[in-house]
Parts: sequence; structure tokens; C-alpha cells
Amino acid sequence: MPDRLAPARYEPEWVPREVRRHSGPLDTLPVGSPGKVGVLDLEFQRVGGRTELTGHFQKAPLHITRPHYHDPAMPGLPYVMLMMSGGGVLQGDRYRTDVSCGAGASVHLTTQGATRLYRMEQDYATHLVELDVGPGGYLEYLPDPTIAFAGSRYYQRVGVTAAPGATVVLGETMLAGRLARGERHEYAAYCTDVEVREPGGGLLFADPLRLVPADGLVDGPAGMAGFGVMSTLYVVTGERPARELADTMHEALAGSGLRAGAGVLPGDRGAWARLLGARSPEVLSAFHEVWDAVRRELLGVPAPRPR
Repeated sequence: MPDRLAPARYEPEWVPREVRRHSGPLDTLPVGSPGKVGVLDLEFQRVGGRTELTGHFQKAPLHITRPHYHDPAMPGLPYVMLMMSGGGVLQGDRYRTDVSCGAGASVHLTTQGATRLYRMEQDYATHLVELDVGPGGYLEYLPDPTIAFAGSRYYQRVGVTAAPGATVVLGETMLAGRLARGERHEYAAYCTDVEVREPGGGLLFADPLRLVPADGLVDGPAGMAGFGVMSTLYVVTGERPARELADTMHEALAGSGLRAGAGVLPGDRGAWARLLGARSPEVLSAFHEVWDAVRRELLGVPAPRPR
């Protein structure tokens, strides 16, 4: 077992230049200090008729609730809430989350609330997420929105390894600031990478996002197109034809009134949808409708109502 607290584990091997150019020493607690490194390592296995948490390591400020089995439509599916003991993400923070979902296991992961990226005057913050789903496994990773406060500098990489027969439902939502206060695209850099691979390492697809207000492109047609909220849902699966799944997602979005669309993932490995809107309630409501449609298509059961 590798040292979970070694810098090589929580420091990204590569950071986009848009974020890396802000690298520098801190006059507060330096990178790697207690409270500046959060680590989660979770393992789920199918045991009898349900999925159990069989491995668990955590280092504050990251931790979890105990698994709850509260969905009557899927009584063997644990719901696990990823939590952060601090109020948000600060300069110099380095987080890493690893989740292993074994063969035939199923799990739903979410967060306790929005992730707040606070103003950063020195250095930047990162979060590495690695999701490994075994044959026949089903994993939903649907965190609450991330809010990029003015002056924040952030890089997140979500890496997924999906075995044959696995299904991964992956979502992310970004708010371009504290919109209710009139703060909009005042962050310094918000960069993310989503990479989905086969067990042998072969890349199935990647989706990089680079939002840097100083370059003047964040509100253009290739960015957020004048909107304040962006949400994306990826469904990696071979359980349904990709075109059929994309059509289901498109139909769920048809009456949302948002700028939204759905399409097929590269290699017909599933489908994805992206939503753009002015306010989070409308976007999150439409996101839930798409997730619900995907659940009914793949599992024959509805998505639970938002908490």
C-alpha cells in the first residue's frame, strides 16, 4: 500500500499553466501542513445482497458519513456523503479522493453541500479524484455545486477507470461566483479535467475545461456563453445503446428552458449532457430530471428527490 500522505500522492503530476503560474510560497501554513492536505480512500464490495464499505481511510479536513441505505427502490445501494470539516477550499490546499467499487457493487457518492473556493492571494488549490469501478459495478458520483469565489485559483482532475460492464454516472456543477451578490467570473482560474480510461490504461475520452476570465473567453460560445451556472452529466455504460441513452437525456432536457444538449460519448461508450443557466435552482432541477431519466433507463427505478 503506497504512503497515502506522501506528497507524490496528493500533489498533481501536472497542473495547467493557467493555475500553475500562480505557484508560490505561502506566508500562512505551507502546502503539506496539517489541515492543508485532505485524503479519502474508500473501498466498496458486494457482500451478500448489498454493497458494504469494506475499506476506509480518511485524513481531515476530508471525511465521510457512515453509509445510509434509505432508497426503497434500491435497498442494497449505500449513499455516502463526502464531507469537509473546514468551511471551504483555501490557498495551498491539496486534496485527494480515491474510491474503489468492486465487481457487482453499487454506490452513490455526493457531498454535504456546495464546495466553496475562497479567495487565494498566494499559490492555488487542487483536488485529485480517482474512481475505479469493477466489472458489473455501478457508481454515481454527483457532488453538489462548486462555487468559484473572486480571486480563487483551482485545479481538479477526475480520473475514472471503468471495467467492461461497469456503469459510471458522473456529474459536476460550477457556479461562476456568488451570483446572488452580483459576483460573476471574478475568479482567477478554474480548470478541470475529466479522463475516463479502460483498466489497461487506454483513454476512452477526456473533457478539459479552462476558465480564465483574464483571457476574455469565459463568456464566449466555447465557454459559459453569458450564463452563470454550468452543469455536466456523463454516463459511461454499455448497458444501453449510446444513441438511445443520449436521446433519453435530450428528451428530459426538452422542456427545461435552459441552454442544454446531449450527445454520444466517443466510441459509443455512453452519453453526456451539458446545461447552462442563469441561476442554480433551475439548472439543478433540470440536472435532476436528466439523472432521473438515466436511472429509469438503466435501472428501472427513479432517482431519489434532492435532500
